[in-house]
Amino acid sequence: MSIDLDVRLRQGGFELACRLCSEQRVIGLFGPSGAGKSSLLRVIAGLSRPDSGTIAIAGRRVFDSARGLHLPAHRRRIGMVFQQPRLFPHLNVRHNLDYGGWFSRRRPSRTRFGQVVDMLDIGDLLDRRTRDLSGGEAQRVAIGRALLCDPELLLLDEPLASLDAPRKREVLPYIERLSAQSALPIVFVSHQLDELLRLANRHVAAIRNGEIVFSGPTAEFLARADLLGEEAGPAAGALLEARLAAHEPEHGLSVLACPRQKIYVPRLTGHRIGERVRLHVRARDVILARRPPEQTSALNQLVGSVIEIRRDDTDYAVDVILDIDGQRLDARITRRSAAALDPKPGQTLHAVIKSLALAEQAWQRLGGL
Repeated sequence: MSIDLDVRLRQGGFELACRLCSEQRVIGLFGPSGAGKSSLLRVIAGLSRPDSGTIAIAGRRVFDSARGLHLPAHRRRIGMVFQQPRLFPHLNVRHNLDYGGWFSRRRPSRTRFGQVVDMLDIGDLLDRRTRDLSGGEAQRVAIGRALLCDPELLLLDEPLASLDAPRKREVLPYIERLSAQSALPIVFVSHQLDELLRLANRHVAAIRNGEIVFSGPTAEFLARADLLGEEAGPAAGALLEARLAAHEPEHGLSVLACPRQKIYVPRLTGHRIGERVRLHVRARDVILARRPPEQTSALNQLVGSVIEIRRDDTDYAVDVILDIDGQRLDARITRRSAAALDPKPGQTLHAVIKSLALAEQAWQRLGGL
């Protein structure tokens, strides 16, 4: 899938001026409240008309102000899920799902209907009224309705924002499954970093004050504390790709191969041996040493070479960037620690990471090897 847009839209005192071009199937759109995330999605969907610019989806131009082209929303073949489910209260779940089929080029077959119902685990809900659904159940039905309109692109506008923590944990695995198992292109909007890292596999666009200030690989985005904002800034770090090598049930741990070194993490339930994952490691959770530490409780000690040393925006921190078997790992240490360690490019250092520091970090399933 490709999306290529360059649009401007003024709404009162707010101006949206966005340029975004990506070939990735899943794009994460990240930014604080009021940055313009929802406004941009409405423009893509055809629910708002820009003042000027162009929008092309999978090579098909749907908006071009110079040519007077503005394809209406119902002809763009875009499915959209909002923060609120927006289900029809006078219809049961089955009829809400059937409604999505009216916007499809061809009515969904029973097989397709069953596939969507099974993927979202809503078979037991089909005859229930929407007023009797929990927030998580209603949002899963809303996703199913969007899928059954046979879209070429799915827009998810903070679909977890209106849910409490237990309902988020209920719905998130289904969106992960959709992201991993479906070939459908997705733009996922969130201001929560953990959600974004679990769902945006390769590409993130950061929006601030109506402008795209970054568009590129998720790993590069995560290394930029300035892009994450004040709230998420402490989570800046790296994404390590690894393979699940073994479980240690007696210790409640799982062992990852990365690729030749081991990482111990709290038990990954529901993951298969051989499955590939991406692990978020915060730079502030990494301790550096010149020699292998002895008699320490930290299980993870990765050997790497220094690529670069960067001074942080603050007056106390230094970022040391390591190469760990071909992968980047960031460590944020104090300037006093940097003065004592005196790291230099090419130098071999040992990165120490507590397993418990990885307990609540974001995971991405990448499939088997």
